Amino acid sequence: MMLTHAQIWNALDRLAARNKLTASGLAKKAGLDPTTFNKSKRITPEGRQRWPSTESVAKALAATSTKVDTFVTLITDGVKPAISTVPLIGFAQAGEGGHFDDSGYPVGKGWDEVSLPHVTDEQAYALKIQGESMKPTYRPGDIVIVSPSSAIRKGDRIVVKTRDGEVMVKELRRRTTKTIELKSLNAEHRDRTFPVNEIDWMARILWASQ
Repeated sequence: MMLTHAQIWNALDRLAARNKLTASGLAKKAGLDPTTFNKSKRITPEGRQRWPSTESVAKALAATSTKVDTFVTLITDGVKPAISTVPLIGFAQAGEGGHFDDSGYPVGKGWDEVSLPHVTDEQAYALKIQGESMKPTYRPGDIVIVSPSSAIRKGDRIVVKTRDGEVMVKELRRRTTKTIELKSLNAEHRDRTFPVNEIDWMARILWASQ
């Protein structure tokens, strides 16, 4: 069986839920740093996928008295081939507090929903474009599908939220350990550069309805 990054992390999330724990609670129960299994730890600042260590998984299994074959079941049973609908969030709402966690994953209920093509990220959501600043790439009313768990690489179109609550769609030009350089999609708007500590979260755009 070919294991994927999402499968392993989703299995750890399900292991925590089975034991009525959060990801942080599972890590603490296993004697690990409380942030070991947090969503923010699953992608490096450079956008590479970070896998849980064999040791951390083994400690989590031991702490919850879970057999390896049970964990394998959590891996294989939870894989969905595709997601048919995702929550739809207005662009203005995205800048408000309370709609996302600190890793850029949508929280809460009561969202409208939108159908989408083949997407396997269980945390994916749709964002409705507002304003003219992203023309001609995206126009008001366009819907983009955003994947918080996808690795981000140079040249990807991404949604970025700053610590100040500003939300924008840009192209990733360059990322270092200290700064994020973003290219504007509209030639009339300037490119932006931010210190890494001013970025709340970034998420890759997978698809757009236009």
